[in-house]
Amino acid sequence: MTEQALKLAGDFAAPTQEQWEKEVLKVLNRRRPEGTELTIDQALRRLRSTSVDGLTIEPLYTASDAPAPLGYPGVMPFTRGTKARLGSGWLVRALHEDGDVRATNAAVLDDLSNGAGSVWLRVGSDAVAPADLAAALAGVKPEMCCIAVSGVEDQQAGADALAAFFRASGKASECSGNLGIDPLAVAALTGTPADLGGLVKAVTTAKEFGDVRGLTVDVLVYDNAGAGDVEVLAYAIASGLEYVRALDAGGVSPSVAFSQITFRVPANADQFTTIARLRALRRLWARVGEVLGVPDAERGGVQHAVTSWRMVTRDDAYVNLLRGTIATFAAAVGGAEIITTLPFDTAHGLPSELGRRMARNTQLVAMEESNVGRVADPAGGSWFVESLTDQLATKAWALFQQLEAAGGMAKALADGLVASQIAAVNDARAKALATRKQPITGVSMFPQAVEPTVDAKPRPAAVVRGGLQPKRDAEVFESLRDRSAAAGRPPVFLACLGARRDFGGREQFASNLLLVGGFSHPSSEGGTPAEIAAQAAASGAKVAILCSSAKVYADQAIAVATALKEAGVDTVYLAGRLKEVGDEAASAVIDGEIFDGMDVVAFTEATLDRVEAHK
Repeated sequence: MTEQALKLAGDFAAPTQEQWEKEVLKVLNRRRPEGTELTIDQALRRLRSTSVDGLTIEPLYTASDAPAPLGYPGVMPFTRGTKARLGSGWLVRALHEDGDVRATNAAVLDDLSNGAGSVWLRVGSDAVAPADLAAALAGVKPEMCCIAVSGVEDQQAGADALAAFFRASGKASECSGNLGIDPLAVAALTGTPADLGGLVKAVTTAKEFGDVRGLTVDVLVYDNAGAGDVEVLAYAIASGLEYVRALDAGGVSPSVAFSQITFRVPANADQFTTIARLRALRRLWARVGEVLGVPDAERGGVQHAVTSWRMVTRDDAYVNLLRGTIATFAAAVGGAEIITTLPFDTAHGLPSELGRRMARNTQLVAMEESNVGRVADPAGGSWFVESLTDQLATKAWALFQQLEAAGGMAKALADGLVASQIAAVNDARAKALATRKQPITGVSMFPQAVEPTVDAKPRPAAVVRGGLQPKRDAEVFESLRDRSAAAGRPPVFLACLGARRDFGGREQFASNLLLVGGFSHPSSEGGTPAEIAAQAAASGAKVAILCSSAKVYADQAIAVATALKEAGVDTVYLAGRLKEVGDEAASAVIDGEIFDGMDVVAFTEATLDRVEAHK
């Protein structure tokens, strides 16, 4: 067989960028009046997107975006990974935070017996008590698995309890894990000054054991509060550097400090950004090590990726399985050494056995059956991924320098600089969520009319703290649905004009929109204005939406809207744009428009206000 025969798509001419641009213009200029057609520059601007923290995503990447020589995994600048995987994959780490010791111990043993290689215990008054840690780990052989702890108020107590467990095992030299000391995360969550006094003790304690790290840089704290990708990276390296400096002042060299830090970072369903985030973090941390004189081989930052709690939804919880799978895949491709997949039902309470099993198996399938664990940096060389990695690294380094100029991470937290930066990102994200530019499947897009039951053990009351406040993206929509449910799922009438071919598309759009807010949506299908108005009155709806095509609107919209108002409907919306009616008088009887890109949150709140005003 010839070389030509083996060439992929060898029988087809290679497409050019000019051909692609021609096809783009053909689509975007379809139905545009003559003389108003877009140029390719205008078209590309329309297709270009920007993230909430200023990352630019181009519609097309070409060879001109090709990276500089990539290097290799395990060597500077560690963009491609801290080591070559060689089929070893990553460490599957299961999170446990149930204060019921017997339940936690059974769950821990179940995870370790069924594929997990690591256990992560959250300690505190609303989780596992430090005094109960040994009981929660009863039957666990620490020389055969990796154990990590984390906490806020009880952080040092948790570290001491884990160290005592390691010592009691008689296998101290074979133990691995992390003591979880992270005072900057405590300061961020509590709003109190950071106390770095325990760092040296943590490093000294960790050295008693075989492969135990004393410190964690947990940037989940900032992601949960709403920080963007650039902020998460900048806070990660700024926090790490703060710890290295404090340890250096305490007599611990930067190279030792580097060996004692694990970065805990978020992975979300934006798979390419997650991949780039992990790659950029390693590059940035290696640069910090280079400046500090850390030996080349010790500059690689070990990463524990956790699927983002902020992206988890309460409603349509089973969609979390999809989000978790994408995030897990991205974390693996991005080169995380340790991955935790949050169970799909974690927003409902403490995860069920099914939730834990599905989370665990998501990783095992990706690693062992999909063979993701057998490839080092599979995204390496992608024009898009490499470009995004560079952009993230550049922007994060610039923000890191601003934090340094402000006095470092501890001072930036104390002065409120970090909180103000996160607030700015949250404002931008709130708009993107409300307009569904950033959609949430199953919540702001394609919600279910009736939610399936999810059984979960209630969590203890959350500890109220004075620092950064965690908040899931879906909460704004969930609260609106709760409000609607309390009002008995009030009706919004869909007045469908003409035949189904006229109104079908907009009826579907409107019904989807109404389900976002938890409204019921009785409807009519054609008929005279009087007939439609009678059906609306029978439904008890005080709000109605006209659904049809521009042609039908021009003939019927004003008459039907007038009849609806006379029948007792308070507010009438039109699915589409008022200009489609073709009559300036339309605004006198039609109160507003619903359309793709509108503020769904504002619409839902206003509609609920109107409904509740009539009670």
